[in-house]
Amino acid sequence: MMITLAFSISSLNAQVSSIDDVIGRDAPNTITTTVPFLLIAPDTRAGGLGDAGVATTPDVNSQHWNAAKYSFIQNDFGVAISYSPWLRELVKDMNLAYLAAYKRINKENVLSLSLLYFDLGSIQFRSSDNVPLQTYNPHEFSLDFAYSRLLGRKFSGAVALRFIYSNLTGGQMVNDVKSNPGMSVAADVSFYYYNDELNTGNIPSTIMWGLNISNLGNKISYTTNEYRDFIPSNFRTGIGYMLKLDDHNEIMITCDFNKLLVPTPPIYDDDGNIIAGKDPNISMAGAIFSSWWDAPGVNSPFSKNGKKSVLREELAEITIGGGIEYWYSRQFALRVGYFNEHAYKGNRKYVTFGAGLKMNVFGLDFSYLLPTTQSNPLQNTMRFTLTFDIGGLSTENNRNKI
Repeated sequence: MMITLAFSISSLNAQVSSIDDVIGRDAPNTITTTVPFLLIAPDTRAGGLGDAGVATTPDVNSQHWNAAKYSFIQNDFGVAISYSPWLRELVKDMNLAYLAAYKRINKENVLSLSLLYFDLGSIQFRSSDNVPLQTYNPHEFSLDFAYSRLLGRKFSGAVALRFIYSNLTGGQMVNDVKSNPGMSVAADVSFYYYNDELNTGNIPSTIMWGLNISNLGNKISYTTNEYRDFIPSNFRTGIGYMLKLDDHNEIMITCDFNKLLVPTPPIYDDDGNIIAGKDPNISMAGAIFSSWWDAPGVNSPFSKNGKKSVLREELAEITIGGGIEYWYSRQFALRVGYFNEHAYKGNRKYVTFGAGLKMNVFGLDFSYLLPTTQSNPLQNTMRFTLTFDIGGLSTENNRNKI
């Protein structure tokens, strides 16, 4: 499908005459970054659990959510391929593809890698006076390498390095300035706790906790101008709890909490001076800390009795995703989840469903997203994942020789 895109670069600031004009107003204050595809759930399992994955049991796709989980994975080698037609309610040729793999070096160390590729479809570029320029296929990708290590019998940590490439314009001129692909290098730091020696009554239980601070990297620019955009640095933590009901039935409950570590847009007066919030023109390192208290706190959902509340708005910036997963004989899985984002911070609210089939050699998973808000472009989002269990293949071959 062809999309017509008019070239323009502009900054939009909320401008008012005084702080009194802001208190009690009813206007969203959404945080935006460049390369937002880095935060899209690429795999089917997490996609069926309300986009939660930092504290689930380890799987091949742990690279995106928490690479430290690989230290507790059972097999020595695995590969997974995921595919999702993206935003099909808007366009028909936008896709997200994901490849993940890991290799256990020894009992304590695991290496992993992944490739996330985002195809934005075919776009017809036009000039400011609506003259056709060229047809281009914008695309973005990230390439990751991670190292995970056991730090204790029930605790592990991981570091990941990521190369990010974003080519949205194909070298077109933007306001008489030549555009370039945006590039960045980022890092993740993650930790994972896994304790499977618990009991709930007489039921064997496992508790999991995860933390992943991701996309810590330099800003991106698409031109030679000094203005650069933040990449989606993100804080994610969560907890998981699994019950082994009997030899055939298992159930897991999990929940993730996320917060972007980038500046919240401030409120400006008519002269361009900040009257609520903090200056967003800071470094990546500064944003990691200031992003916890830089919200204006003046919008009607956050202000109280005519007084702004920074804390209320900061809490509203935390998204929550969680779900329940049921396994029968570790071969067939059913999943359901829910994702919630505040109405003034993006308003993404949706229910997710998923199913999985796992054999000795491969696994196949499917998930479906159902928004709870009207006219949502995420409507009918589907994901597919094919997992190859190389260790399972070796085990099956050995059994056949006996």
